[in-house]
Formats: sequence, C-alpha cells, structure tokens
Amino acid sequence: MEVTAITRNVRLSAQKGRPLSRKVQGMTVGEALKVTQFSPRKAAVVLGQTIQSAMANAKNNASLDADALRIQLAVFDEGPRLRRFWPRARGSASPIARRLCHVKVVLTDGR
Repeated sequence: MEVTAITRNVRLSAQKGRPLSRKVQGMTVGEALKVTQFSPRKAAVVLGQTIQSAMANAKNNASLDADALRIQLAVFDEGPRLRRFWPRARGSASPIARRLCHVKVVLTDGR
C-alpha cells in the first residue's frame, strides 16, 4: 500500500533539494528522518516535514504501522516562479526568477 504527502509552493529551488531526495529514497522512515535532521540544508527541513506528514497520513488514513514504512519516492519538482526585476543603469531592468518547488513523498509498507 502506498501513502503520499505533497508540500506545495516551497520558497526553494528544486535543484537544491534533489541531491537530498535521492539520498533518502529506499531508506526506512526513521533513517530518513535522521538524515534530514542532521543536514544543514533548508531542503532537509522541508523534506523532513513532508515525510512526517506522510507518516501521519499512513497512520491516520490507512492504519499502517509507521515503523515498517519505507520511502519509495521523494521528489522535488519545479513550481511556479515569482517574476521580479532588478533596477539597472539608465532606467533598464534585469529579470529575476524567484523559484518555488513542490515536494512529493511516497511511502510504502512493502506489500
């Protein structure tokens, strides 16, 4: 059985979160939470919260044991961009794209 949790519109570039998401795939939930807890990256905080949300979904909605869950999929997808401009010389402007991302975690009990 699979359980999903999605965190949307996180003010973080998806590129910065992808190495951490690749690292936790296939781990048990406890191991993955330890990895995210001791990582200094902002992506680790967001990924840890999403994993905890998926655990709560598994416990409350699917009546699964949280200790037996594994991370089947952890993905940082690109979200919308906030378009901004940086003023430059002679009244011109340079564009800035403030990136957002969506975090998706899929847990499975191995059945």
